[in-house]
Order: sequence, then C-alpha cells, then structure tokens
Amino acid sequence: MKKVLFVCHGNICRSTMAEFVMKDMVAKAGLTEEILVESKACRTDEIGSDTHPGTKRVLTAHGISFTPRQARQIRRSDYEEYDLIIAMDDENMCDLSRLTGGDPQGKCHLLLEYAGESREVADPWYTGNFEVTYADVAKGCRFLLDKIKPMR
Repeated sequence: MKKVLFVCHGNICRSTMAEFVMKDMVAKAGLTEEILVESKACRTDEIGSDTHPGTKRVLTAHGISFTPRQARQIRRSDYEEYDLIIAMDDENMCDLSRLTGGDPQGKCHLLLEYAGESREVADPWYTGNFEVTYADVAKGCRFLLDKIKPMR
C-alpha cells in the first residue's frame, strides 16, 4: 500500500483539503485498498481543531465529502511510516527538512511539483480565497494520483 501524508502549517485548511480531495479521487479510481491518504500539521497552532469552515464550504461546493477530525502534528516517526510527504509551501519544506534530518530518502515534495509547477499552494487562512486554494489542490492531487497509481 502506498501511504501519502499531506502537511501544511496548521492542518485545518490546505493539508486537510488535500486529504479529502485526494481520498475522493482515490475512491473514484477504485484504489482505496492501495493508497492511504492522511494529513498533519507542521506547527502546533491548531492541534485539536476541526477543519476550517472555509475548507468545509469549498469541499461541499465541489461535492467532496469530509468527516469531522482533529488537527494533528507530524512526528519524526511519520517519516518512516509514509512513502510520500507532500507539503503546501516552502516553510513546510523547511520544517520537514529539520524534522527528517534533510529528507535523506527524498520523500518530501511540494504538491504543485507534480503538476510541473515550482510554486506554493496559497494559504487561505491569510488570503481568504479558498476557491483558488481548492483549484491548486485539485490540480496537484490529480497529477500526484497519476504519478502514484498502480499500473493494472
């Protein structure tokens, strides 16, 4: 089973959005037994909080189901547990580099790298634009799924 972990600053907006978008794509592709998707925070600001209301609104608008959850923080042990750790921005990548000792196994990547772009996914906590974030997350997840789905 391929294990994918999405991370962002607080695990209530971007990484949570990516988790639910990717789970929806994985389910529609019939790959729920082959790809595990979760999300966590790089920082402790929002630990224990549920998904941001703006994220819930945009997911609902796009027909993506979600469940109540609590933000959790990434731990060093997660580096061994997951095959890929997908970050939303450069600050997340710095946090991951510190946590993993420089990402020796090359597991950490920015989400939009998979779409051939070298830019960050904007944080709607600051921008207020959850729709723009959704578009980037959906694009990145589509390309990521194409990259990791097993050949049948």
